Formats: sequence, C-alpha cells, structure tokens
Amino acid sequence: MNVFHQLESTPEKEIFGGWFGRMIHGENMTISYFRAKAGSILPRHSHPHEQISTVLEGELELTIGEETRICRLGDVAVIPSNVEHQARALTDVRVMDVFAPVREDYR
Repeated sequence: MNVFHQLESTPEKEIFGGWFGRMIHGENMTISYFRAKAGSILPRHSHPHEQISTVLEGELELTIGEETRICRLGDVAVIPSNVEHQARALTDVRVMDVFAPVREDYR
C-alpha cells in the first residue's frame, strides 16, 4: 500500500453529476476531496458507510434524514450508516468526506 500521496496527482473522478472527487484509500477508510460548481445537486441516497463531511470552501445545503442546514467553511456533519442524505452546492464548494469502512465503489 502506498503510504504517501500527492493530492493534485491523484486522479479526479466524477462521482455524481457535477461532483468531482479525489479519493485516497486506507485499509479501513476512504477520504475523498470533492468539488462541485454552484447549483450541483447530490441526489438523496444512503450507503452502509459512516460518513463525516467537512466543508473546506463555499456553502453547501445538506440534508441528513429530515434535518437541513446550510454548511460553511469549517462546518462538520456526521452521517450515520444507512441514513438518507443529499446536498446542493449553493456556491462553488469543496468538501472533505471520510468514510468507514473503505468505499470500494470509489476505487
């Protein structure tokens, strides 16, 4: 396993329409650095992975279950396993997501 990575050299993948990410995988977790243009929508979905999201830039409307918040720089959201969630970039946005266990579908 490669233990050092250069984020800018990591290939970027479009995960959802308008949402682009660079993924780093460990043995038990995945960290993803996402960017999206204003207006990009991440549709309502769920997955078995626990997810922790941190807004690095911009404004993001995030719904977890039935609760919706506007998240900005430094805001952190914990999304439990199998809970439906969705997001909408209100501005150009950058978000760091950490998933456990590893997101094999992001490899």
